[in-house]
Amino acid sequence: MIEAVGLTKRYGDKTAVYNLSFQVRPGSVTGFLGPNGSGKSTTMRMILGLDNPTAGRVTIGGHPYRRLPNAPRQVGALLDAKAVHGGRHARNHLLCLAQLSGIPARRVDEVLGVVGLQDVAKKRSKGFSLGMGQRLGIAAALLGDPQVLLFDEPVNGLDPEGILWVRNLMKSLAAEGRTVFVSSHLMSEMALTADHLIVIGRGQLLADMSVRDFISHNSADFARVRTPDTEPAQREKLTAALTEAGGQVMPEQDGGLRVTGLPLPRISDLAHDADVRLWELSPHQASLEEAYMRMTQGVVDYRSTTDQRAGLRQELPPGAVPQPPVPGQGQPGWYAPPPPQQGGQPFAMPQGMPQGQPPAGPYGTPGVPGAAVSNPYAQPAPAQPAGSAAPDLTKPEDAR
Repeated sequence: MIEAVGLTKRYGDKTAVYNLSFQVRPGSVTGFLGPNGSGKSTTMRMILGLDNPTAGRVTIGGHPYRRLPNAPRQVGALLDAKAVHGGRHARNHLLCLAQLSGIPARRVDEVLGVVGLQDVAKKRSKGFSLGMGQRLGIAAALLGDPQVLLFDEPVNGLDPEGILWVRNLMKSLAAEGRTVFVSSHLMSEMALTADHLIVIGRGQLLADMSVRDFISHNSADFARVRTPDTEPAQREKLTAALTEAGGQVMPEQDGGLRVTGLPLPRISDLAHDADVRLWELSPHQASLEEAYMRMTQGVVDYRSTTDQRAGLRQELPPGAVPQPPVPGQGQPGWYAPPPPQQGGQPFAMPQGMPQGQPPAGPYGTPGVPGAAVSNPYAQPAPAQPAGSAAPDLTKPEDAR
């Protein structure tokens, strides 16, 4: 178990962590959340003895990290996947760590197989991709088969298969009774992986509760109701009935209703009593991301704004009509529409082209059967002197 009591860290006049107290218990995956600059990495460094706290204390199993006997056999951590000598092979890197901690060499091959790097074990780590580096860092954390594990952004750079593997790995480690402490900015992954959350902002504790309780405390559930679009009178009748029963009704842009304060069975009974047909009646719960954004909106240090691009826009010529804005552009979830297609197929033949005629070449020029496609940016070939033969490009010295 990891326990922090009154943990404080100052760098000059900057307070990175202030009076932070929490417990990370074994048997569950604990997510460590917070905006950039909130003190998550500093807290993890103090847990591992890399930084000394200004005040307070943090212990692992009741002892500071530096006093743990053979600490790598008890605590495994991934804080920086790039903390590897680029000239070493992956296996040699792990072998050095194993020899320092009295871990047998066969364990190196075991963890390489666990993370899927056995085929590149003899390749230098400087040629590894970001995802491969993450896997190597996870292998180093698992090397001593520790009971306490700390991971800082473990899925950074991994592909979907790797993300799923890390998710299942964290859950399986916690199911074995280990203490698993994971810091991440991916709310969707935390919602699927973590059982408990510790949230900090500007170095102070904001929440210490289960994922379900966190979402419930920082969001409002609602019911989505829809009546026939062709009968607006039924929508008004249902709104009046729900409001009279104590519900709060908010209209949505697509014609539906957002209802809070009433359970779904009560909404169904009220609609039946009012003789109103329902096209939709569904419960909606906020996501972890929405609850997190609502809690931390007041402690975010770095906020982005909309790029106005005022200095780059050219003035329209006299008489020109500005283009109307694209509906929905700039709103969350908006994507540019696909390019127009002809006949329902991309790259369809233009209408009216005679059958049997070869397709057009690049830039709209007619194609000629058997002819090479010309390059519109090609430079003209230099003129050959009279009587000289063209060079034979089949020879290596002429084909350079």
